[in-house]
Amino acid sequence: MVPRDAVFYPTLGPQVVDFIEQNMIFGPGDLRGKPAIVDDEKRGWVYRMYEVFPKGHPRAGRRRFKRCAISVSKGQAKTEFAAWIAGCELHPEAPVRCVGWTPGGEPIGGPVTDPYIPMVATAEQQSEELAYLALCVILGEGPLKDDFHIGAEQIERRKGGGKAQALSTSPNARDGARTTFSVMDETHRLTRQSQLDGVNTMFNNLPKRFLADAWNMEITTAPKPGEGSVAEATMNYAKQIDAGKIVDPTLFFFHRQAAEDSDLKTVAGIRAAVIEASGPSAAWRDIDAIVSLFQDPTQDKAYLGRVWCNLLMQGSERAFDILAWRGLSRPDYVVKPGALITLGFDGSLFHDATGIIATDVETGYQWNAGVWECPPDAPRDWSVPEEEVDATMRALFAQFNVWRLYADPAYWQSWIATWRKSFGEDRVIDWWTNRRTQMARALLGYHTAIATGLLTHDGDEDFDRHIGNTQRRDLRGMKDEQGRRMWLISKERSDSPKKIDLAAAGTLSWQARTDAIAAGLPAPVPQYQVLVFGGGRR
Repeated sequence: MVPRDAVFYPTLGPQVVDFIEQNMIFGPGDLRGKPAIVDDEKRGWVYRMYEVFPKGHPRAGRRRFKRCAISVSKGQAKTEFAAWIAGCELHPEAPVRCVGWTPGGEPIGGPVTDPYIPMVATAEQQSEELAYLALCVILGEGPLKDDFHIGAEQIERRKGGGKAQALSTSPNARDGARTTFSVMDETHRLTRQSQLDGVNTMFNNLPKRFLADAWNMEITTAPKPGEGSVAEATMNYAKQIDAGKIVDPTLFFFHRQAAEDSDLKTVAGIRAAVIEASGPSAAWRDIDAIVSLFQDPTQDKAYLGRVWCNLLMQGSERAFDILAWRGLSRPDYVVKPGALITLGFDGSLFHDATGIIATDVETGYQWNAGVWECPPDAPRDWSVPEEEVDATMRALFAQFNVWRLYADPAYWQSWIATWRKSFGEDRVIDWWTNRRTQMARALLGYHTAIATGLLTHDGDEDFDRHIGNTQRRDLRGMKDEQGRRMWLISKERSDSPKKIDLAAAGTLSWQARTDAIAAGLPAPVPQYQVLVFGGGRR
């Protein structure tokens, strides 16, 4: 039953689709140069993206959505689709904004005056993958070729002003740009801080052109969990809106994937998952060739599941399952003062990060007790505020019954000696993380605690980010008594700005908790039971 106060949104979508199919062609690929055909699913995207507020509404004729994000599996011509939309937004006669109404209350479409369209993609993408390069082909080789001057980095209208431009994601590159529409291509690849800053700049440019009713579209494949990409941030934002935690009616988010419990171990299961994730494109995709990739033992199955089934799957190089980790969040839980806890400490003094993670011995609940990170724009002489770290440590020992602090002493020997003198030789323990065997064992224990749900945590964003940043580095030929391969953790590269210190501190704090239980302290009480359905945690 439709609510009485429901708003029905008219759309310019049919006019936009007609303009594409009457004036545009397919870009690079097997169908290059042939007339564009918008399939049913893409038609639905266009209809939704071009919804406007109805006649009589205070915002009548204005766009409903300011941000539109499309997340579908690899090989569905989403880059080409983005180029079609950009071509419409750029053309001097395309019906992309409401300029009036029919007697029946349907919107009449017209062009944007003096459009500016930045089109962003990463340098890692091949030229034929870029939405801008696809747009060059679509406009330069199709019926609209006489309407534009086309260059390697810029496409301009021949009449009336307006341009589309290939753009880097430097945050300062377009600080003053008067954007009318922007395209972000394959946002799961946008992970560096400069790229994140650049995207924020683009979002903040949208309100500058009120009359142009500016908006943004991003297209992507499912992001790699924990990598901190633009795509992951958008998906998390959409989930919060869906859960009612955030109210933002200006976001349209479309995500198609295979079922979470898809069987990716059998040919039949893989085929079903790929077809489900493909939508209408299953009719022309080479499903057999995709299925055969999953049977190749040299292929990364997590990668295949992500790009061909659009599933959120942990990369094999990641140390911890970030999706399992996020399922263990208990942000409302509070550890009572005086509780028996353990602490883990890891960090550096200069141009890095230092963190303290606390663990409630009884429940296995962890929380971020303190983190100090070097800001991206910090001066060369930046260092961790040592007195703040000391004050935080002393507050923890005063508020709780700290059984042990396991601290990596690198760079902090003098402070650890001071804490040992203050709190006792038996409570402050040097725990060197560069001891390969001991650290590998501790990491296996921490990994198991996350995988089995023995551990829960506060859901802190910094803690989550450090866990997600942590890379796994296998120790060749080393296995534990159970035959499990042993490994250590590291950054993605030595000079990476992505921090992992809280992951190391969490490991040490959990190891201290494990040792406390082994020493005969009160038996742990699980916070809740983890139920497993169909091979995945719910």
